[in-house]
Amino acid sequence: MKTKISTLNTTKKPRVNVVTLGCSKNIYDSEILMGQLKGNYFDVVHESEKVGRNDIVVINTCGFIDNAKQESIDTILQYSELKEKGKVGKLIVTGCLSERYKPELEAELPNVDAFFGTNNLQEILQNIGADYKYELLGERMLTTPSHFAYFKIAEGCNRPCSFCAIPLMRGKHVSTPMDELVLQAKKLAANGTKELIMIAQDLTYYGLDLYGKRNLDELLRRISDVEGIEWIRLQYAYPSGFPMEILDVMNERSNVCNYLDMPLQHITDNMLKSMRRGITKQKTIDLISQIRDKVPEIALRTTLITGYPGETEQDFEEMQQWVMDTKFDRLGCFTYSHEEKTHAHNLVDDVSEEVKQERSEAIMEVQQLISHEKNHQKIGQTFKVLIDKIEGEYLVGRTEFDSPEVDNEVLIDAREQYAAPGSFVEVKIDSAEDFDLYGSIVSAEKISKLAEPSYL
Repeated sequence: MKTKISTLNTTKKPRVNVVTLGCSKNIYDSEILMGQLKGNYFDVVHESEKVGRNDIVVINTCGFIDNAKQESIDTILQYSELKEKGKVGKLIVTGCLSERYKPELEAELPNVDAFFGTNNLQEILQNIGADYKYELLGERMLTTPSHFAYFKIAEGCNRPCSFCAIPLMRGKHVSTPMDELVLQAKKLAANGTKELIMIAQDLTYYGLDLYGKRNLDELLRRISDVEGIEWIRLQYAYPSGFPMEILDVMNERSNVCNYLDMPLQHITDNMLKSMRRGITKQKTIDLISQIRDKVPEIALRTTLITGYPGETEQDFEEMQQWVMDTKFDRLGCFTYSHEEKTHAHNLVDDVSEEVKQERSEAIMEVQQLISHEKNHQKIGQTFKVLIDKIEGEYLVGRTEFDSPEVDNEVLIDAREQYAAPGSFVEVKIDSAEDFDLYGSIVSAEKISKLAEPSYL
């Protein structure tokens, strides 16, 4: 008698290579997609330089400003050429550029198998041959070192800023329920994440749609209570209607960093009015003063735009003087990008690209001097530092006053001292440059090597 042998379907699934462009919100979205694919037993990699002929490539694009759009298009063309040569199996494009320009992209890029927008996770999974698993809610495959993670608390934006295309690509503001966020934070902490970088297009609007009030302070308290979370960092706070209660939490909770990223964009009244920012120069100055009075140790980061339509030399000089007077701890400056379907697109883009760039560089030169001065004031002081990586001859870390990728770093001679990435150490600052601090470890927590990458 023959025994019937059951066989499992061992058909190997194609590898999925996810390529992420743009901001931290895109990083978060890619990580959620990758977590779902991992839960469907796909072999998933992030931005692998090696491509295989059967690979599925998913490009998560940015469509915010001209430079970002060009980078996205160049990346699509690169993989489109590989697909045409038979070196890639399937090419999928998603994200902001695809949301905003899908018809045009479909017409110009026939080698792309499918285009999806910013809120089509289930459709992307279906196209790849995966199921959306509700039990994986909030689980991610981190692309950052496992000790920190971007933590998105809301999608979209309700603000009417004239220059911004985000509402066109991301839709209206939608807060994530608090209980879901607490669950996500607990899962991350259980996996070794120590720092949560709280992001949204507008953090300070959080809760209005769900709870009828701005509720960021309550969310902060609840996330602060999650065991294992040692730093919580706030990025992308809007100045108009700023909820001062979050500063109380900052003072109350040691794991809420004395750090606030508040993009202000400009300072003259005529520019702020044209930009539809809902705030005046004096109210902006008063707000910064109130924040610093309430949290004296706070590090304030902002971003500014040069060359907005109608920006005169007087507007620019007034902004430059304000930067000198305000002495932001961290600052980034961008040139204005004339975006279709935004309110500002109806205005004449009357500042030349050359002048835009000159003004941006002039602002950053001022900020370089400010950063130099502030960094040198830290010499001789001791700070808690989170080690991010080992690079060349240095351990590279950050204080609570610095966000990864965009802010200052603390460098420690790795030939003399060691601490594992993901560990906290106390560092005495020995010397300083414009945007870097150099120091020596004076004490360290119990070192435990963190696994990387992280799978939740």
